[in-house]
Amino acid sequence: MASPLDDKTRSIIKACVPALEAHGLAITTEMYRRLLANPDIRDLFNISHQKDGEQPKALALAVLAYARNIDNLGAMAGAVERIAEKHVGLNILPEHYPYVADALLGAIAHVLGDAATPDIMDAWGKAYWFLAEILIGREEQIYVAHAAAPGGWVGWRPFRVSRRTVESETVTSFELAPVDGKPVMRHVPGQYLSFRLDVPGYGSERRNYSISSAPGSNAYRISVRRIDNGVVSDWLHDSVQEGTVLQVSAPAGDFTLGNPAPAPIVFLSAGSGLTPFISMLGALDAAAATGVRYIHTTRTPATEAFGPYIRDLAAKGMLRADLFYSRATPQAAQDATGVTTHAGRMTPAWLTHEIDRSASYYICGPDSFMRDAIATLKAGGVPESQIRFEFFGSAADAALVG
Repeated sequence: MASPLDDKTRSIIKACVPALEAHGLAITTEMYRRLLANPDIRDLFNISHQKDGEQPKALALAVLAYARNIDNLGAMAGAVERIAEKHVGLNILPEHYPYVADALLGAIAHVLGDAATPDIMDAWGKAYWFLAEILIGREEQIYVAHAAAPGGWVGWRPFRVSRRTVESETVTSFELAPVDGKPVMRHVPGQYLSFRLDVPGYGSERRNYSISSAPGSNAYRISVRRIDNGVVSDWLHDSVQEGTVLQVSAPAGDFTLGNPAPAPIVFLSAGSGLTPFISMLGALDAAAATGVRYIHTTRTPATEAFGPYIRDLAAKGMLRADLFYSRATPQAAQDATGVTTHAGRMTPAWLTHEIDRSASYYICGPDSFMRDAIATLKAGGVPESQIRFEFFGSAADAALVG
């Protein structure tokens, strides 16, 4: 159990909020520069998120949120759980934390210069290790649970690609079976797998991909969208074939479907944000659920992944679906299965008209899509407790961070 921070430390951290607002991104950028120069820690990070600046920006927002909530850390509980789950997926261990401490404190001293007084450095050292001890404790609980679960494991486990399926012009699914032939841990719908990949010409890469299959004990499926100039997505689409072996950690993540699932449920997604919802729909279908609403935005009919599956579920009366094609211009129409297609993007006005204030909303997609959807739902009277959303990549949008 982490010892509580003393009043002096909390007062100093709060007083640093203006400095973090002005220099937070410079501090986290410098911190990652130091970390990535260290071969003992560099391979734990997604290098793509460093190149596009998303990871330093996301961390800067998280550090600022920590400082702002230093007197009410209960407000950070959700963020702490997300971080712990992500760390477990990437197999972060207690011995990695001192590297981050040295890099963060060094970056604060470097960026703030003479303003980084001994009292400030001491306070941030205490604040860092206070949070680190909470994360280490929670991560240990998750590791123990994974080791004890039927089919569970800790660390990297080899899985073989047993099947490739082209889902759309941009999305391909990969079914993964463990090389040892033993059972796998049943995931909770909405969780993701983390991968340690060796990409020719780029070296070690880490990625997370949502599980798109219903829970089972034999295999998993991920569905990956090809990203323009995406190092890993290009490699998966172009080079990973049936028989390829990949290193995988146990399912992780807290963006999950409740058990029993809340009713009614509305899924709102854009692009590859649908993948966790396909897993959730599989679980709901197995439970003979009805009354689900599925709303998805994609570019064109050619980029629509899992279209036949959604139409099958609609035809059997499990769900009602609305599909928006942002780059196509068909007239709004309903097909024989009850799926309604729309021209253009989903608008706030349309979503407002469709709001069910009794429903639980699950949202996944680009940050801008999630931000607009959440704002529309809140303005329409949906309680915040009934709105859940998942980040793909780094949480780098201030409107979506606690």
